[in-house]
Amino acid sequence: MIDHITIAVSDLERSKLFYERAFEPLGYRLSFGKEGVFWAFDVGGSLFEIQHTDDKPPLTRVHVAFRVRSRAEVEAFYQTALEAGARDNGAPGPRPEYEENYYACFVLDPDEYNIEAMLNERAPQG
Repeated sequence: MIDHITIAVSDLERSKLFYERAFEPLGYRLSFGKEGVFWAFDVGGSLFEIQHTDDKPPLTRVHVAFRVRSRAEVEAFYQTALEAGARDNGAPGPRPEYEENYYACFVLDPDEYNIEAMLNERAPQG
């Protein structure tokens, strides 16, 4: 389980607006922060933080996977993230190359970070 992760962003306000919108279907909300410095989002008991950086691109690539509760949430996150300005990096679908019941999508946020919404469902017993 992730307690928190912080990523550096080139435009804090743009990224704040992006994540506020992209996280809506997952029920994740802005928790706290400091204007012009950083913002922290409550992502189900863990924190996802964005922090301003003056470093010039390219920024170090980061991959963050958010565990969700259903395939519908994977799909809603993907669609909403694209509408919020993300670029496609892998449409929602099964990823049997990872694990048999792995279902995920991937988007690139405004700083080209690879953001994943995923579900690793257990195989039905019976």
